[in-house]
Amino acid sequence: MKQKMVVKVTMNGHKSRSKALKIAVGLAGVESASLIGDDKSQIEITGDGVDPVQLTSLLRKSVGHAELVSVSAVGGEKKEEPEKEKPKPTEPYVWPYNPPYYVYQVPDGYAQFHDPSCSIM
Repeated sequence: MKQKMVVKVTMNGHKSRSKALKIAVGLAGVESASLIGDDKSQIEITGDGVDPVQLTSLLRKSVGHAELVSVSAVGGEKKEEPEKEKPKPTEPYVWPYNPPYYVYQVPDGYAQFHDPSCSIM
């Protein structure tokens, strides 16, 4: 689902603006990022599957105070998919609940348990 986010960041010049844009574009799923607002203090990010909380926390760590202003879905064209036939349900497989354990008698009378799936002992 495509979404549009607006994040307000306190930026003190061109260097912090370019750093904030690099961080925003570096996230997976981001398609575009641009500066908006009168003083260019807001970043508008458009993308598919972008985590807004992760973006905000990354901007806070490296640039300065960041505030998530809005997150909204982008209204794109909806493609109609043809109806697919539902697969028939399969019968559930029941796993055996207890594996077999073998008991060997030790000459001095103590029993030793041996699990055949254990390769260490």
